[in-house]
Amino acid sequence: MTLAMFFVTNAIVAEMIGGKLIDIYLLGFSFKFSIGILPWPIVFLSTDLINEYFGKQGVRKLSIITSCMILYAFLVLFLAMGVPAASFSPVQDDAFRNVFGQSMWIIAGSITAFLVSQIIDVMVFWFFKSRTGNKMLWLRATGSTVVSQLIDSFIVLGIGFLLPGKISLDNYINVGLTNYSGKLIIAILLTPFIYIIHFLIDKFILNEEKSEHAI
Repeated sequence: MTLAMFFVTNAIVAEMIGGKLIDIYLLGFSFKFSIGILPWPIVFLSTDLINEYFGKQGVRKLSIITSCMILYAFLVLFLAMGVPAASFSPVQDDAFRNVFGQSMWIIAGSITAFLVSQIIDVMVFWFFKSRTGNKMLWLRATGSTVVSQLIDSFIVLGIGFLLPGKISLDNYINVGLTNYSGKLIIAILLTPFIYIIHFLIDKFILNEEKSEHAI
């Protein structure tokens, strides 16, 4: 339940804030990212751990539930934008609409990218697990992210920004590659945390369940 809560919450937050593009300057170069890159690492981490303990069906079921929750969140925002702000409201309609009024293209791109990337993540994860068993957790965790997030980065930008003409082809490639590179670096940096959480789950939660069954 805890893993599912982190998975759903961070996926929804990432979709809500993903329309903001930022510049990060490093070594004299400008790298363009979606601000949604901030919560996505938690989604990666949760996906790999859910995959490990609950298998393909667990991730697929949770991905469908999360997609429905993302659609629900967009519906609530759509309804909220239709209610006029009070004259004394610190957040007026234009500001609210600029932040949350994402187009149908972005919604379609987000949902499509999320579902496709999760399906691919599961396939790659279990491809490696079928060959390594319970060994080399880092390989199936990072390997699945390497492939799935390449697809995710370009689908969401392609449908949400390139097709409706919101960004040029050059910016599409630039943002897609930098977003992917950023997600990949973060995924690699998170690998020790996967081992730590995996250890804690095995040591405390699973051992406690075994003790309860023994009683």
